Amino acid sequence: MDTGQEVRCVADVAAVLGEGPIWVVRDQALYWVDIKGLKVFRLDSNGAQREWATPFSICSLAPRRNGGFIAGTERGFATVDLDAGRFEPFADPEADRPGNRFNDGKLDRDGRFWAGTMDDSEHKASGALYRLDQDRSVHRVDDGYRVSNGPAFSRSGRQMYHNDSARQLTFVFDLDDQGVASNRRLFARYGEADGYPDGMTVDAEDCLWIAFWDGWSVRRYSPEGECLARIALPVQKPTSCAFGGDGMARLYVTSASIGLTERERADQPCAGGLFMLDTACVGLEDVPFYG
Repeated sequence: MDTGQEVRCVADVAAVLGEGPIWVVRDQALYWVDIKGLKVFRLDSNGAQREWATPFSICSLAPRRNGGFIAGTERGFATVDLDAGRFEPFADPEADRPGNRFNDGKLDRDGRFWAGTMDDSEHKASGALYRLDQDRSVHRVDDGYRVSNGPAFSRSGRQMYHNDSARQLTFVFDLDDQGVASNRRLFARYGEADGYPDGMTVDAEDCLWIAFWDGWSVRRYSPEGECLARIALPVQKPTSCAFGGDGMARLYVTSASIGLTERERADQPCAGGLFMLDTACVGLEDVPFYG
């Protein structure tokens, strides 16, 4: 059902490919990236906004326990210190896959960083899903994705959701306490009118929220795969979502302007912006990356 909730653009940054929102508790701020525009953004709890230019594409990032961020980039995994201007790749598991880059990435409930890759031209099914452990060891967990997106983790941390956006599929895996994924199975398959499942998050009631590229919406699903709610957005290409703010009670949604015609841009003046809405749900705080 469409909820008709009020959606506000809270940062009209006109991102080319806005992605990867994450609420960082230590900073009381939301961070997100513009993959194609080579930027990182921050919006703090007082509404103050800041941005940083990046020397290469930062595709997803997550806070580290000792400060700064861990990131998936076009050059592999990297550490990022925004204030010091340091962007330091340290492991590229796909040096043998030219044309690939990292895409979405998230922390699991134990602070491991998971990130998927994709063919930047979106032609080959050459993407994979990786787990970066606290000792910075890299593990390829799954392979053969056109456009990997997510992942997201259940409240218990024992289920992981992951999308192949181009194929309009969401999978769910079982996870053990060491982060070993098994029993991949189909969670949901979508039709042409739905759009493409993009970034996602899980709320405190264990329901999955997915942003739908070309779907003008975010949707909430039960753990059994039932669509419980659809919230319409004023932009065609929402890309990801994350809870944050006071009590983790606000849902933030990133978006993209890439590929829009002049007419579409005129009809969507806030395309590429960051949106916020209040829901009856709350999110879950992330455990920072320990490595």
